[in-house]
Amino acid sequence: KNWRLTQAKEAAQAEIEQYHLQKEKELKAKEAAKETQEKMTILQTYFPHNRGEVWDNLLAFVCDIQPEIHENYRING
Repeated sequence: KNWRLTQAKEAAQAEIEQYHLQKEKELKAKEAAKETQEKMTILQTYFPHNRGEVWDNLLAFVCDIQPEIHENYRING
């Protein structure tokens, strides 16, 4: 009889531990989703503000052409 009680107690303890792990996993998933949502909100807030500056920098970089010979180029002759 004691053996059955011990076995039942161990089984219950294992089930409880599994339940705790499952709930902890769910909590971490919810926290990660919340953090992701917060980051997206921040990015969406700053996007309109920085869009013009990014375009200006990109166009300046693309349009600023300075032709030069690559350092690895060898002239045959």
